[in-house]
Amino acid sequence: MRFRIELFLGKAIIWLISKIAPNKGTSFPGKIINRLDEKFLGQFRGIDNEKVIFVTGTNGKSTLTNLLFHILKKNGYNVVANLEGANQKCGVTTTLMKNASMSGVVRGEYFLFEIDERSMYQIYRHVKAKHVVVTNIQKDQVQRNGDPDYIVRHLERVIDKDMILYLNNDEPRSKAFEAMSDDVHYFGVDENDFSYQKTGQWDISMPCPRCGRPVEFSFLNIENVGKFACLFCGFASEKNPEVSVGKIDFTLGRFYVEGQSFEMPYHVPFMLYNYSAAIAVAKNLGLALEDISSAFATFINIGGRIETLRYGKKDIKYIRIKQENPETLQSALDSVAADNNEKVFVLGLYEIVDFVPHYTNTFYAYDCDVSKLIDSNVKKYICFSEYVCYDTALRFINEGVEPEKVMILPTKDAREIFKAALEQDCDNIYLITWLKTFQEIKNFVRQDNKQQ
Repeated sequence: MRFRIELFLGKAIIWLISKIAPNKGTSFPGKIINRLDEKFLGQFRGIDNEKVIFVTGTNGKSTLTNLLFHILKKNGYNVVANLEGANQKCGVTTTLMKNASMSGVVRGEYFLFEIDERSMYQIYRHVKAKHVVVTNIQKDQVQRNGDPDYIVRHLERVIDKDMILYLNNDEPRSKAFEAMSDDVHYFGVDENDFSYQKTGQWDISMPCPRCGRPVEFSFLNIENVGKFACLFCGFASEKNPEVSVGKIDFTLGRFYVEGQSFEMPYHVPFMLYNYSAAIAVAKNLGLALEDISSAFATFINIGGRIETLRYGKKDIKYIRIKQENPETLQSALDSVAADNNEKVFVLGLYEIVDFVPHYTNTFYAYDCDVSKLIDSNVKKYICFSEYVCYDTALRFINEGVEPEKVMILPTKDAREIFKAALEQDCDNIYLITWLKTFQEIKNFVRQDNKQQ
């Protein structure tokens, strides 16, 4: 009876928020109910644990969850999922409340949840998952997560031998979980036009998760993700992973798996790992490759990464990033580098202000390979922000960019940034920064366009 009363209250809160702020309320209702009853999440009925899929890891969780949902729905399955990125306990609770009957029964053929790495233990205590995907374990939000091994220890509390694991064959920390399960499926990406090797003065390797000695990569597709081997203990990528994305053509937007062609919804290197992981899961669930491929052709990721503003003759192309993570910055840099037309590149990395103490993050820019960007016909670099702009400028200068091609703007004033970009004798402008700055620039563009 208590559970039903709490469920009724939770549904009432969800309904109220939908009327007041339709785009909100993905976590708050669950937060309230979990405070009333810590065991509430584990009392839903109708959830077959054999059909529960957790997607966790540093990068790619939201995109992979949305892609898997799309594939399963396109193939006729009823799927319950948290597609909005609310990936902690309160978000999963809210999702189940939305999809439950008044008696607490949740009906679905699959239950697909994006799970925050640090929250997985809290959620797994109440909702067991047979299938667990680990996208990668990378540097991320050092204020919250410390170093990647901290996240590894969190996941080790949950993973057991009875789980079906889907592991990134090209990422050492993720692949090391193979020793904890009797049923492992590997996904990876072949060498392609955007693969690279680290040979510069800033390049470092990473320690082997098993023996602590340096891991050697034969090539990298993104930072610390590529075919690897430890020459001391033998830990290495599988030679023949179950799913390996190959014959990759970024121009045509196409790749192949086992002879089956797939359309590439987004033409950036990191997305290939989301594609590979989704195929591995869907294939193991029994879907044919041609049926998985057909779903790719109609996939649109929620909250697209690139948005273009038109101002006079100038195109301002904004690429959203999660600044506290070098892989998302690398992915954005790769997107800019793919355009070989003359361009102005505007980059604003900020002080991190999630909670006290605030900090400035400068080392992630050195984790990224900027050589392809530098070779892609950049006419001017504009580095802005109150505190990090000088470090950002030094990153390019140290890589060989002529100082006269670099402009430094020690400000976060969106009007000044917008003006500096417009003054450049080039109509092709790329902007990478936080969403707030872009939204302010977008407002300027809208206002000025109305007045013209």
